[in-house]
Amino acid sequence: MSFQIPITISEAIDKIENNQFLLPAIQREFIWTHSKIEWLFDSIMRNYPISSFLFWKVEEKTAQGYRFYKFINEYRERYKTHNEEISTNGISAFNAVLDGQQRLTSLYIGLKGSYAYKEYRRKWEDTEWSIPTRHLYLNISKELEDEEDGRIYEFQFLEKEETSEAMIYSTETDQWFKVGCILNYTQDEVFDNFVEELENSFSRKALRQLRRTIVEKPIINYFLEGDQRLDKALNIFIRINSGGEPLNFSDLLMSIAVANWTQKDARKEIHKLVDIIRDKGFSISKDLILKSFLYLHSKDIKFNVTNFSKENAKDFEAEWERIRDSILSAFDLVKTFGFTDYTLTSKNAIIPIIYYLYHKNIYRDFSTKIEYKDDREKIKKWLHIVLIKRLFGGTSDSVLSQIRKTFTENINELKIKPEIFTFPSESIFKYIRKDLSIGDEFIEEILLTQMDNQYAFSILSLLYPDLDYKNNNFHKDHIHPIFQFKDLSDSDKEKFDWHTYNSIYNLQMLDANENMSKSNKTLEEWIVKETHMGNRSQFLKSHLIPDIDLSLVNFSNYYERRKELLMIKLRNILN
Repeated sequence: MSFQIPITISEAIDKIENNQFLLPAIQREFIWTHSKIEWLFDSIMRNYPISSFLFWKVEEKTAQGYRFYKFINEYRERYKTHNEEISTNGISAFNAVLDGQQRLTSLYIGLKGSYAYKEYRRKWEDTEWSIPTRHLYLNISKELEDEEDGRIYEFQFLEKEETSEAMIYSTETDQWFKVGCILNYTQDEVFDNFVEELENSFSRKALRQLRRTIVEKPIINYFLEGDQRLDKALNIFIRINSGGEPLNFSDLLMSIAVANWTQKDARKEIHKLVDIIRDKGFSISKDLILKSFLYLHSKDIKFNVTNFSKENAKDFEAEWERIRDSILSAFDLVKTFGFTDYTLTSKNAIIPIIYYLYHKNIYRDFSTKIEYKDDREKIKKWLHIVLIKRLFGGTSDSVLSQIRKTFTENINELKIKPEIFTFPSESIFKYIRKDLSIGDEFIEEILLTQMDNQYAFSILSLLYPDLDYKNNNFHKDHIHPIFQFKDLSDSDKEKFDWHTYNSIYNLQMLDANENMSKSNKTLEEWIVKETHMGNRSQFLKSHLIPDIDLSLVNFSNYYERRKELLMIKLRNILN
């Protein structure tokens, strides 16, 4: 490994454009936020060092045995985040980036590309309205003052439609220069003529500094590794990156898998699975895929490089299709339970289900076949309970390990055949009962869960288990309707605030059609309409509504009586 003559940022960008800088498959994907890119440009404008880079010189013959990728320059949050694979045929030699990909990609996006991120409070959809394309601009009217992060130069990604991609975009108060346009000014005389036409002295100062930083000063310092063995490159990559935060180990595990899969492209396969599950409505990362493999095939499930060897990687490839299909089957299943990404409060809770389906050899149709109905109901109830109890909190690895022991003891020690083995929810709860004891105080606390809280779905689903959750045919409903809160008596308003009125104490889960029929009727009106044939008592019982005077003036009594009903039912379910 040797230190090379530094190059300018513009030279580095040219090398990226001409495929002289590529990304090895062991590299992670780009993850920097737009604000971090803006911060990087401020740093280089102020002559702050941005650390050295490490490249691996890849000869044409070496390249034939491995996969390489282009840098991404049109980043689109959630929808365009994967690097494009490139054929290296005909490229005699190039440098693969082992350290510095995030910085180089940030520079490339800022100077030659775009960064699209979702607007606040807009839904996830691949449109300009939800995720507008943005280009990087520099405020050339004034510098920043008193910024907490110390920035002086104001870089911002501005919307394409707003700026019309103009080189200089003006607002009522400021002028903004499109950062990538500085690459057009390679000739001193042309640049000087352009700058001298600007009236603002800060504009002239800022653009001269931008040009010095990007075009003139060789600030890209890098080392070059010439050894052609991928193992050597991988070892260097791991050593460089092992000092990061714990979650970064998933990137390292991914890199080991990529380097050692021989028949399939691990990077492509895993990212494709993440995308498929996202299309089902659940946002996950590669971390869950890797954690699932460790859960299935490693004694230690912690993200640790020592838990993932070449042999592990080969097992991963050999079992990939079964693992992939088990994960897909598990997410198909939880979707039929009515979960959304918001209400599935812990993705780690899916891992024991994946383990179960994998060892049962059920990869398809588990969520639809009649023969698995009882098993599905058992898993659904278990999942709601562990989510409500926040079982997969800060010690989720420990809990997962305990649950796995339950599976292995049931299958191996009790000699139960996997094909007739059902999901051991009772055994799981018995095995880790010390973590699961539930008292009235906890139940009273969860009964104050608000309607839009992400845990409300699981609580109400346990209370009302017989609705059509598979077809999303259910609604959360205020028993005493929203509009009547203002009509509570003064004494009740003093005793019961909106927080109580909007909680499980006054909520139910209804069939969608039933809820539309209820509409804005008062509770009394609705009960009369639904029980005119004389089935009032049974109707109220099925809806967990006390059989008392249900007028609003009797709200205090309704609250106390309904609390009794809910406490009894939840005690039985949760314990």
